[in-house]
Amino acid sequence: MNKKWIFVVCMASIVVGVMLTALTGWGLKKTSQTEFCLSCHTMQAPYEEYQGSVHFMNQKGIRTECKDCHIPEGGLDYLVTKLRASKDVYHQFITNKIDTPEQYEAHRLEMAQTVWNQMKNNNSATCRSCHSMEAMDLQKQSSDAQKMHALAVKENQTCIDCHKGVAHFPPEVSVDSKALDTMMTEAVKTPVDSPERFAVTPTPLGTLGTVYPATKMKVLRQIDDGQEVEITGSQMQGAEQVIYLATGQRLVIASLTPEGMQALKPLGEWQKDSYGNVWRDVSLQGPVTEHSLASREPLWRYAKSLDTAYCSGCHAPIAADHYTLNAWPSIAKGMGARTDISDDDLDILTRWFQYHAKDAAR
Repeated sequence: MNKKWIFVVCMASIVVGVMLTALTGWGLKKTSQTEFCLSCHTMQAPYEEYQGSVHFMNQKGIRTECKDCHIPEGGLDYLVTKLRASKDVYHQFITNKIDTPEQYEAHRLEMAQTVWNQMKNNNSATCRSCHSMEAMDLQKQSSDAQKMHALAVKENQTCIDCHKGVAHFPPEVSVDSKALDTMMTEAVKTPVDSPERFAVTPTPLGTLGTVYPATKMKVLRQIDDGQEVEITGSQMQGAEQVIYLATGQRLVIASLTPEGMQALKPLGEWQKDSYGNVWRDVSLQGPVTEHSLASREPLWRYAKSLDTAYCSGCHAPIAADHYTLNAWPSIAKGMGARTDISDDDLDILTRWFQYHAKDAAR
């Protein structure tokens, strides 16, 4: 080949290379647009969810598109994400994996976890393209938001650890029924000679009152249909109808009838705490006939399954010792209101947090 043809071939190769590069760039950009995503009917459900979020409409007038959350801005992560997305096209046209609303719901958890893991691995790169911890004015946030962001910085968490339901509905995670079944089975099988027992559900203490889940009951003797037990705790003036876990710690372990209030045995004198409330230690003895546990562990296993189902599906697990015993009830109640957790399950979960709070009396 003479130099002329070599030049022509080189120039042609350059032109073809530029055209292919431009075409590839155009294709990558085009397939990153929200309109392209919506060309698949299976994306209508997540699109409708997104339309109800603050990322679609807000007071600032700033709209986040699909690519802003799901595709990193550039570099290798961008190319890897685009290549990985080819599986979505495969499932759309070949397997019809999420072709119906029922199929979509059946795979919602799997799809969500895939995205969560990607964001976790890239340190929520797409979130941080708009949001920055350094740019946040924490003083303008709610007290809870300030605490959680401070915790996120301390524990090196990333955005997706807590913000899992910001644009789409989080998947419903079922409660581990095995934990409940195991707990109830263990309660039935508690040895007769167990020296102490722990209530599983609100348990009548004869006609004296009600003992609440996780309350420690010292077995005094066996009776015909159960045990004679003793519970100890603290009583506060102005709320004499309940027994708390300890002085200053408002974890109700039992509520009393008028007869139960008369049967209380003082274990000390009334004393003021640092807030001016007056307390005294007390004990109460009475009969228990319902099944109970030999330890709290089965109850705590069930509480952890509740935490996974109702809490960890939306944000990273919060350590029980992050808040005080007295702070947990209002926090758990506020968060529980956002879910369909039952009152009984919320009570058990709250008690798990309280018994493991940073200032809990052990």
